[in-house]
Amino acid sequence: MKVTNILKPECIRVPLKATDKTGAISELVTLLADNGRIDDRDEVLQAILAREQTRSTGIGHGLAVPHGKSHKCRRLTMAIGKPQTPIPFDAIDKKPCDFVVLVASPADETGPHIQALAGISRLWLNEEFRAEVAKATTAEALYETIERFEQ
Repeated sequence: MKVTNILKPECIRVPLKATDKTGAISELVTLLADNGRIDDRDEVLQAILAREQTRSTGIGHGLAVPHGKSHKCRRLTMAIGKPQTPIPFDAIDKKPCDFVVLVASPADETGPHIQALAGISRLWLNEEFRAEVAKATTAEALYETIERFEQ
């Protein structure tokens, strides 16, 4: 599954204003709500924070993928943020995260949810992709980078 099939350019924030994990998640959920991608900001936020409490979604190499499922999410959706300063995310490699990809999906949509997470992980495994993400200073540049590497 291509990330650009889910991600809308208006759901990217560079830079994120948040300086901590909860703030970053909240800012990205708000971005989804502001762009009409979810039905209830607070319910989706609580679902993602509840999932985060079970195990950190900081997966290493500076990537965090907070995610959750909610009945207040009509379709699989995504928001991406690049913080000004890396955010501690309790990542498995103990390094702070400088790329946060938030995924929200309907409560009964497991397959596409997992495919989206796998798509992000595949991109992030590419060292050249990570270097280009680090250089991106605008939401547009970040979206273009994702598009280019998905080809």
